[in-house]
Amino acid sequence: MKQSILLLSLLTFTMNLGAEAFKSQEIPTSELIKQNRQIVKLASEEISKTLPQKVDAYTTLLKVVGEDTTLTYIFEINTGAKSDETVKNEDRTRMKKAVTKGICQSSKRFLDAEIHISYLYKSAVSKTKLFQFDVSKVDCTSSNRN
Repeated sequence: MKQSILLLSLLTFTMNLGAEAFKSQEIPTSELIKQNRQIVKLASEEISKTLPQKVDAYTTLLKVVGEDTTLTYIFEINTGAKSDETVKNEDRTRMKKAVTKGICQSSKRFLDAEIHISYLYKSAVSKTKLFQFDVSKVDCTSSNRN
């Protein structure tokens, strides 16, 4: 936990440093993307050190993958007696709304830095993909959250 706080502080400092530099001079887009790739790599490595981790009674965060400028969180859901198809049909809309709202609140700094967040959910029983929600800064505008 201490390491995660340290990493987030480091990432916040790095993102703020990049923002200050951006204000004072024009930074090429390629440099910003390179910086974001490094942040994604560091964040995924640091978060992964504490995994797997139980999120709630049904959900476990298995791993975090950093690829390009996207952090992908991979979760496993114990769907109990529900089939994968039932979960996909009945829970997708509700989950997408809740996940997007949560990401917009908890990962604002990443999203503001043009780092994308993706949540991938797999069935604990079948190990198949149930759904995936990709969130970027544009998904968090007030008109899109309603």
